[in-house]
Amino acid sequence: MKKIIINKAGDCRQLIIIEEKIPQIQATEVLIKVSFIGINYADVLVRWGVYSSAKEYVGWPITPGFELSGIIEQVGSQVTKYKVGDRVFGITRFGAYTTHIALDEEMVFRVPIELSLEQAAAFPAVYLTAYHALFQNIIIPANAKILIHSCAGGVGSALLQLCRFMGHESIGIVGSSHKVEVAKKLGANYVIDKSTQSLWREAERISPNGFDVILDANGASTLKDSYDHLAPSGKLLCYGFHSMLPKQGGKLNYFQLVWTYLKTPSFNPLNMTEQNKSLITFNLSYLFDKKEMIRQGMVHLIELIDSKKISGPSVTIFPFEEVGEAHRAIESGQTTGKIVLSCLE
Repeated sequence: MKKIIINKAGDCRQLIIIEEKIPQIQATEVLIKVSFIGINYADVLVRWGVYSSAKEYVGWPITPGFELSGIIEQVGSQVTKYKVGDRVFGITRFGAYTTHIALDEEMVFRVPIELSLEQAAAFPAVYLTAYHALFQNIIIPANAKILIHSCAGGVGSALLQLCRFMGHESIGIVGSSHKVEVAKKLGANYVIDKSTQSLWREAERISPNGFDVILDANGASTLKDSYDHLAPSGKLLCYGFHSMLPKQGGKLNYFQLVWTYLKTPSFNPLNMTEQNKSLITFNLSYLFDKKEMIRQGMVHLIELIDSKKISGPSVTIFPFEEVGEAHRAIESGQTTGKIVLSCLE
């Protein structure tokens, strides 16, 4: 089998393809011949050596990747839910950049008829992130006004669809004009194009009294303004710090990283109490031990797919051997939907 490893932090040249033996499965595991692998921005952070859970749980060398789809080739002696030949997709805390993988059956799911294999590989990470934010992390009042940064990307696309399903009013923010129509089709009631509009002036026009929920993965560039534009009892959910990181070149600018870190706002609990606002942060990679919560989220999301309440992500496909190009594309910030690697020959 083929596998992609990273031996040390660096640019895309650190993504090395190696040959290994196909893994032996345990009693509760299935062996999946991988068809497609989902690519996430977190994989770039792993490659740069700044993803904390990667260092904590794996270290170097590491095979990145959280999600994949494919066909079951073997089942363990205690597996009850699947058989050889089943079309499935799976979740793993790292290790998905490979052509064969052994996964516990609890982290494997049948591909819904509404999803292609490539869509299924791109589904779990971003939809679970969006689901955890909106369903498992906070209680949201009915008919809430929700502001979503980077709404045409992977997580943003899922957030827009889930907000529409829940009956909320969603205001999406994009950084390029070609993403406006994408966001509208995904369910955004309003779209702010910050390449042509004043972001916060437009946000204030749309919702003069602030927002019930703001979802922000940018970090220092927008975090304070996002918090300031919450309505009383509003919640700011932060799940990334993308503005600290480069969009081209494939290497970290450590001066920019430190400078942006120093500009990251601090939040005083006393002031937050007086303002009646909350800041909530999370990192999905630290939730893999909560298998029941993950399964609960995935089962509900699959039900929504089956009932056509939400749809699968749009995907751009790169060959397995072009993993470096896939990373460059997601770093650029110009893509919409999800990127996947194809293991099909």
